[in-house]
Amino acid sequence: MNTKTVRVCSFESRRQNEMRTLIEKFGGVPSVAPSMKEVPLQENTHLLEFVEQLQAGQISVVLFMTGVGAKALFDAVASLADWDRFQNLLNQQTIIVRGPKPVPVLKEAGIHIDFRAPEPNTWREVLGLIDEQQILLHGITIAVQEYGKPNEQFYEELRHRGAEVYPVPVYCWDFPDDLAPLQAVIREAVENPFDLVMFTSAQQVENVLAVCESLGLKDQWLKSLEKSLLVSIGPTCSERMLESGLRVDLEPSHPKMAHMVREALAACQSSSSPLGN
Repeated sequence: MNTKTVRVCSFESRRQNEMRTLIEKFGGVPSVAPSMKEVPLQENTHLLEFVEQLQAGQISVVLFMTGVGAKALFDAVASLADWDRFQNLLNQQTIIVRGPKPVPVLKEAGIHIDFRAPEPNTWREVLGLIDEQQILLHGITIAVQEYGKPNEQFYEELRHRGAEVYPVPVYCWDFPDDLAPLQAVIREAVENPFDLVMFTSAQQVENVLAVCESLGLKDQWLKSLEKSLLVSIGPTCSERMLESGLRVDLEPSHPKMAHMVREALAACQSSSSPLGN
């Protein structure tokens, strides 16, 4: 029986305890260092403008990209505007969700859902859904609940289909309040590369690289990854990794943390060759 010890580095923040438990459950030794935090946009004038645009009948389609973002949007509206009127207005529009996470948030808020994009729930699946369902965008305005960095490629595809895109930023990403754990795993990787390095969001890639840069260890950290198996939670994260010059050695069969950890550790445990090669 192969009892190889697999040292695993994860940058998961919001679900760090769950990630640590999963790694241990499937036989790994976890080093989980939070790499980011969600920061609601303060004095969000764009949000009030979104409500005004709904009231004026200027928006016909609303796309929710994340559950956290949908909840933040609803909480902000409830504190800034007439919720009942907003709920009624929103229920008169075509509502699309990118994946499963916005679904319970919208249901709890009493908002209907017309269309839900299939796995792996990237913006490309949203476009595929729009085309397959023949959702007419020509000459209409689609409001997109943003998460983090605006996706200009996605917006350009929507404009190509005739839509006017109305981004609704709800929160942005920042570094965690305590950077020490993240700095520690970066230094540890440089000294003794991890067997397995996992990314569960595109923003993690940017934040980790930025902290490496601030430590003056970016080149050394990237070099250390040559000896690690690099795992991405799904296509959106993989795209950002590749754009940043990182490999993607493995994507799980489903973009879920449990699938990711189980399949990645199984790959490491069964590997007899140097990882990352």
